[in-house]
Amino acid sequence: MCVIDVGCGAGRLAQPLSHFLHGPYLGTDVVPDLVSHARKVANRPDWRFEVVDKIVIRAADSSADFVCFFPVFTHLLHEQTYLYLTEARRVLKPGGVIVFSFLEFAIDFHWNVFEATVRDELAQGPHPLNMFLERTAINRFIEKLGLDLIEFRDGGDVFVPLPAPLTLSDGRVMEKFGNLGQSLCAIRKAA
Repeated sequence: MCVIDVGCGAGRLAQPLSHFLHGPYLGTDVVPDLVSHARKVANRPDWRFEVVDKIVIRAADSSADFVCFFPVFTHLLHEQTYLYLTEARRVLKPGGVIVFSFLEFAIDFHWNVFEATVRDELAQGPHPLNMFLERTAINRFIEKLGLDLIEFRDGGDVFVPLPAPLTLSDGRVMEKFGNLGQSLCAIRKAA
C-alpha cells in the first residue's frame, strides 16, 4: 500500500505506520522542522518526507492507495481545500481512499475552537486560521470531483480507546474512551 500523508507534522502518523507499512510513504508539511522530526521518528530511509510551499502533491498520477489530511483543511481556505482534494484524486489509484479531518459548526465540541478564535481575533493576537467546513460543502466537493462518500464521523464520536485518563482544555476528564476531536470524512475514487 502507498500512503500519502499531507500535513505530516512531527510524524504522529508516520511513526506508528513505520512499524507495519511496508509500501511507499510520502509525508509533506509546510514546516521544515516538523518534516525533519517526522523523518527522524519514522526512521525509514525508504520513505520520502518533503517540505511544501504550494498546494501540490509531488506524486505520480494514480500512484497512491491512501491520502490523508490530518488536520490540514482546518487551516486552509475552502478553495485551497478543494484544490488539495483535486490533487488527491489525481494521485489516487482507482478504488483509493482519501480521509481528512475537519471542524464543523454542527458539533458542539467544536464550538470551543470557534470561541477561542474569536477571542484571539478580538485581542488582535497571532492565531492560526481555523476554518470550519460543513458537510454540505464537502458533499458538493465530492460530487464535483466525481468521488464517492464512504462515511462521515462526528468529532465527538467515541471510538479511540485511551491508555490513561486525559484532561481536556475545558477541564473535563476522559477516562475510558476518547475521540479524535475533529470530524472525519472518508471518500473513495471509483474503481
